[in-house]
Amino acid sequence: MEKVNQTFFLSHGSPTLSIDDTLEARQFFKSWTHKVLPQKPKSILVISAHWDTKFPSVNTVLHNNTIHDFSGFPDPMYKLKYEAPGAIELGKRVKELLMKEGGMKRVDEDTKRGLDHGAWVPLMLMYPEADIPICQLSVQSNQNGSYHYNMGKALASLKDEGVLIIGSGSATHNLRKLDFNITNGSTVPWALEFDHWLRDSLLQGRFGDVNEWEERAPNAKMAHPWPEHLYPLHVAMGAAGEDAKAEQIHTSWQLGTLSYSSYSFTSSP
Repeated sequence: MEKVNQTFFLSHGSPTLSIDDTLEARQFFKSWTHKVLPQKPKSILVISAHWDTKFPSVNTVLHNNTIHDFSGFPDPMYKLKYEAPGAIELGKRVKELLMKEGGMKRVDEDTKRGLDHGAWVPLMLMYPEADIPICQLSVQSNQNGSYHYNMGKALASLKDEGVLIIGSGSATHNLRKLDFNITNGSTVPWALEFDHWLRDSLLQGRFGDVNEWEERAPNAKMAHPWPEHLYPLHVAMGAAGEDAKAEQIHTSWQLGTLSYSSYSFTSSP
């Protein structure tokens, strides 16, 4: 079994990513197996911003159904399905590692939940065959960046078991500040400043600063009024290990303030 020596943070942007061919990010996700990760993982663990629970939870299902957890979008989007197999064994392993390695007192199993749009929209473009088993892990928005970083650290050994670990969130996420008068590609200064701070901190290996982003980053509360879209980044970062090397693998913008900046973290040998 081939090890996976990278983890990823993907900005999944708007649910329209699922149908809008004008979005640059859509082409990035579609080129995934050619340009980013040619190796096919044994299974995929997705930490999505759209599953936020008080205690860490994994979904342990035989087959993932498609959750259309968005409203007011074009009808065709509600007909899209991404029915990848579940990864029950992986879910139980995640639970075990979080409790043994991460010292978590409680990890819940959800035996009904499928994939939310933070998982299935990017994965539908990355792995359209839907033949790789997928498990989701929730975030805890009542906790902080360091908590999620440590959660990732507890899961690091999964990479040696052929598991691809993906944090799916957004580099910036303030839906009240979307600017519908801005053409794709243009950005608002406060959003760009936060995005650049995040990029520079990651590329320079300042993971501690990223864990304390609320105190350290410019316009932190403007970029993320709520933290759940950044926490998947901390899990991916932690799972890659302390000396991991970050690389920005994509950046583009939608509606002036929504960043698609995405990163790989390569573990040191």
